[in-house]
Amino acid sequence: MSGNLDPDAVDKGANLMQEFNLESYIQGLAYSEDLVTRKLDFHDETAYLVYISTMCDNKFIHTAIVDSYLESTQRSELQTVLEAMPGYELVQNQTQLTNKLIQGYALLFFANETCAIDVRKPPSYQPQKATIEYVLQGPQFAFSEEIETNIHVLRTRYPMKELHVEYMKIGSVSQTQLAMVYDTSKVDDDVLLCLKNKLMQIEAEVVQATNQVQMLITKRFNLLPTAMVSERPDRAVLNLSKGKVILVLNGTPFVLIAPAVFFDFLASMDDIYDVPWFTRPLMALRYIGAFITTSLPALYVATVSYNPEVFRAQLAIEIAGSRAAVPYPSFYEVFFMLFLIEALTEASIRLPKYIGSMATTVGGLILGQAAQMAGLVSSIMIIVASMVAISNFVIPINTMNLALRVIKFPLVLLAIFFGLTGVLTGLFCFLIYTASLRSFGRPYLSLFIGEAKKSR
Repeated sequence: MSGNLDPDAVDKGANLMQEFNLESYIQGLAYSEDLVTRKLDFHDETAYLVYISTMCDNKFIHTAIVDSYLESTQRSELQTVLEAMPGYELVQNQTQLTNKLIQGYALLFFANETCAIDVRKPPSYQPQKATIEYVLQGPQFAFSEEIETNIHVLRTRYPMKELHVEYMKIGSVSQTQLAMVYDTSKVDDDVLLCLKNKLMQIEAEVVQATNQVQMLITKRFNLLPTAMVSERPDRAVLNLSKGKVILVLNGTPFVLIAPAVFFDFLASMDDIYDVPWFTRPLMALRYIGAFITTSLPALYVATVSYNPEVFRAQLAIEIAGSRAAVPYPSFYEVFFMLFLIEALTEASIRLPKYIGSMATTVGGLILGQAAQMAGLVSSIMIIVASMVAISNFVIPINTMNLALRVIKFPLVLLAIFFGLTGVLTGLFCFLIYTASLRSFGRPYLSLFIGEAKKSR
């Protein structure tokens, strides 16, 4: 408050302004489209109001600061009103200046001093818990559907002056607002340029979802996703610190992270919040699960119908005995069970959440047991189908989960015509394809969470 101002602080503020250049200071910040600068002219001098709109209460700024300026004829009248506000203080050095700005304070630059007014925006929404990417011991809240709120969350969790926000509109009819958020000191310039070019080439009329943006800026016929969709602010902030670009779309609680490598899709945020002795085996379990969900049905068809010699004699006899009542080849029962699993998965997604889990559980148990008793499938096939379904659900990111669900069908077709040789050939071709894949210029099989190096 004004009655308790330290004279030494006033002198320090005056010395700061004697050596301070406002224009060079703003240029030193990462230029961002939510950084607002306003000029306030008095009879005797000129002042500048600077603040970040996504972090501040814009209505309060207009009613408390701008209206007071319009009613004042001299600087002393405005400063008297400001000094009576809670959170008013004089800024003593440039480090404090930057910290106050990115924390949500409005800065007033006078000729001989600078003051900060607390105008931080209160939370304007009720945070929702993450429902897709659930973690045990990390933050539990997800993004909202308001773009300004989401940028506010990112700025709060990543309070760096290098954080840059750039707005644009996509969709010729919908004109949906989209924000590119990145750290200018860490982002790869080549990745940034490639991403901007792809966004400007979007020709869709209506854009309403983050997954739709992902499809529009990546190759539509890619077998694997090359950009990651996430609902978690902590994952977005982690990727910001690694030099990635975050795309925030208005009207959806998901953000798009680019570039994204294969490792990113199999990494959970729990891997960071727990000790490595626990997380490394779980990470290996996800890779094993990805292999099982893509290749186990094809391996079952190949070994049962073409190459039973890979089993020990006793195991081969047991498998043949379990299939004795099945009147058709193994690939028929594989397609039947895979169709049943996919149908139950879709039903669990489309049905209301209160009856979805009950319907799919009861349907799976009844249909599986009835199919085995009727001789439509073998008991071994039910075990294989269960392993495939469970392994698919250990993958943290839904887009990779869906991609691996699709990839297993071509491998089954190769197993039908060529047996074990076809499966191994298909896996080898898939590995070559994945190794040649690029995510905005980054190698897709990079074995790290996505550290991007700034180009020189």
